Amino acid sequence: LPMYMRPELTEAHHRYWSSIRFELSRLGVQGPAHLTESGNLKQVWCASDLVLAQTCGMPYRLCLHNKVKLVGTPDYAIEGCAAGYYRSAVVIRACDDRRDLSEFNAAVLAFNQSDSQSGYAAAFSHSQKAGFRFSQTLETGSHAASVHAVSNRQADIAFIDAITWRLIQRYDQTLNSLRVLEWTTPTPGLPYITSLASDSDRIFSAVKTAIAQLSDEDRDRLLLRDLVRIPAKEYLAVPNPDN
Repeated sequence: LPMYMRPELTEAHHRYWSSIRFELSRLGVQGPAHLTESGNLKQVWCASDLVLAQTCGMPYRLCLHNKVKLVGTPDYAIEGCAAGYYRSAVVIRACDDRRDLSEFNAAVLAFNQSDSQSGYAAAFSHSQKAGFRFSQTLETGSHAASVHAVSNRQADIAFIDAITWRLIQRYDQTLNSLRVLEWTTPTPGLPYITSLASDSDRIFSAVKTAIAQLSDEDRDRLLLRDLVRIPAKEYLAVPNPDN
């Protein structure tokens, strides 16, 4: 479950997983004692013995939808979004006096990776509505690095997952040099998945119960509110960037 992991949240994540594992066991599902915190994500997602992982909507629709089962989608209660949906903050420097996205047609876009819905696909979908396509890009490897690239003037603009942006607001001092220009159209959030051989309904029940049983402190830290079901067709309907 690495998508929203930060050093400040390690203990809360581990408590969350322990609760999930307990509920899985109660329902007759064996879960590993500890979270996998390293390795190739695509190999983890496609493992035949995968119990639970979180992926991004873009990898799900590009290559995973016929290799895994959807468990459910965590709801982070993002303002302006339906349950389980999220959007991206369009982040620029606070001192940048441009007020409209169309003014960034020659700007350098910082993005985390090319299979990211919030950092990459949303950027091109959103800019297309403004009548242009980003031609100058900088791949940074993470949303946090994209934020720093904009702050440090290596790039001019970045599209940052709304949950990640909340955590940056809480923990990262670079925030003072940045502002949100606007927000993208909501899309289905980052889903939990399991292997094709797993009982996704039992896993859904275990995770939903674990979220409901979070302490107030851990709920606040992890920003988790609920687990909801979003049909696969809603993920597959999101457009991919034109290559």
